[in-house]
Amino acid sequence: MQIRVVREPTKNDTTLGALFIDGHWQCHTLEDVIRPAGEKVYGETAIPAGRYKLILSMSNRFKKIMPEVVAVPGFAGIRIHAGNTAKDTEGCLLLGQTRNVETRSIGQSKLALQAFTTKITAVWDAKGELWITYVNPV
Repeated sequence: MQIRVVREPTKNDTTLGALFIDGHWQCHTLEDVIRPAGEKVYGETAIPAGRYKLILSMSNRFKKIMPEVVAVPGFAGIRIHAGNTAKDTEGCLLLGQTRNVETRSIGQSKLALQAFTTKITAVWDAKGELWITYVNPV
């Protein structure tokens, strides 16, 4: 399974994008600001572009098993979860089925997260290994 997040340019402290699974559009994404390499503002910075291991693990904050992006240099506790605006993320990836470019927000986030988690759980259970690639705008 190939999971790919294709980011758009950051605007108004928000980075919108799209998540693809095996080349097929899955949902919209929302993240914090893409910053230059080595520059980080705690809780307000998208993780660097790259390929990272994705696991399913217990979230102490959300009290349930959730997708977690691990081994990101300078970042910890990066989850993929529900939310609608940049205020709902601290470096994490939010998923949504709808989006509004004017308000820089996404909607139907819980449905998007549930659909994504269902798909990756089957692969996780079978292989125990997942990877996610984040691609910055050109």
